[in-house]
Amino acid sequence: MYREDRLPQSPKEGLIFMLIISIISVNTIAPIIMGLQFGFSKGNYLETLKVIPIMWIIVIILVRFVAGPLVGRVMPKFVGQTDGFNARVLLNT
Repeated sequence: MYREDRLPQSPKEGLIFMLIISIISVNTIAPIIMGLQFGFSKGNYLETLKVIPIMWIIVIILVRFVAGPLVGRVMPKFVGQTDGFNARVLLNT
């Protein structure tokens, strides 16, 4: 089976990749949503920082144990042998 070199190749690389992506996502998305809802201010950002560790853990658990298995079951129905990397990443996302 063909392995894509642009994706993590081992569980250690997968964990590091997931940590980096999730930290970037949580630290970007949560403050923007809070800012849009309550206004952009230093106080609101600091309040967001209190919630981020809890939400980060929840996101990791959901991705690992809910989204991952679902994608694993659904992807073979939509992805063909000739589909490229971009198509697979798009469908995975």
